[in-house]
Amino acid sequence: MPRHLLNPLDFSVEELDRLFDLAVDIENNMPKYAKVCEGKKLATCFYEPSTRTRLSFEAAMMNLGGNVLGFSDAGSSSASKGESVSDTIRVISCYADICAIRHPKEGAAYVAASKSGIPVINAGDGGHQHPTQTLTDLLTIRNLKGRLGSYTIGLCGDLKFGRTVHSLINALTRYDDVNFIFISPEELRVPDYITEMLDEKGISYKEVIRLEDVIGELDILYMTRVQRERFFNEEDYVRLKDFYILTGEKMKLAKQDMMVLHPLPRVNEISVEIDDDPRAAYFRQAQYGVYVRMALILTLLGITVED
Repeated sequence: MPRHLLNPLDFSVEELDRLFDLAVDIENNMPKYAKVCEGKKLATCFYEPSTRTRLSFEAAMMNLGGNVLGFSDAGSSSASKGESVSDTIRVISCYADICAIRHPKEGAAYVAASKSGIPVINAGDGGHQHPTQTLTDLLTIRNLKGRLGSYTIGLCGDLKFGRTVHSLINALTRYDDVNFIFISPEELRVPDYITEMLDEKGISYKEVIRLEDVIGELDILYMTRVQRERFFNEEDYVRLKDFYILTGEKMKLAKQDMMVLHPLPRVNEISVEIDDDPRAAYFRQAQYGVYVRMALILTLLGITVED
């Protein structure tokens, strides 16, 4: 049976360490990996729009010497004719060696994996999980902070619908001495199942509304956008979309070594003046996403590269 990545917890901490070590080696030795996937094909099945995730998967496979096929929205696939995810993945398994799937419905990637003859990577399912973004976030933190534990992380913005946030919180609970501060309006608070899980594990967290009140405590600030596509009505979206904007004035309150992350795309929640601040790490984060996806493709395909 092929191995899949559907949830960031599908890999043990030890396996993640090996994956991140591989990603770092890829970053430092790109020519060594340039042809290791020759003859292999990645299918990108994206039922909802994406720029970074889809293109970074495609860049990852092409960097490894492989090929890419697929579709970038449901309207250009047989889903528009009513074909099920189960049937689609069965067909894709005949054409490709590995598949990355994004779908607006929670659990779609699990359905695909249950019927697939090739490894399936969950590239985001509704507001549920986004494990490869989580791997990107963890690699970024490890590379820039030198560790995956012993810090305070603030997660700011849409904590209710943000699948990147939910995935990252779950992953970070496996590391020691990680303290969470959740910064959001009442309407976009982190779901109860997250806080109940943290309570059960005895993990420190607090919930606040104002970013200014806590930014000085943070070692990492993880900003998110308010997602129009997750709202049921435009009025609520318009009312909340500008609730948090990270500005130079707010950054004056932060530690000199605080790191600002963002899964992107950015709308206006981080002022462009922050881009030149050395603490802004979100574009480096996007680059790390290519390396970690290259490492993941190799791992799921069982391809090893000798020194």
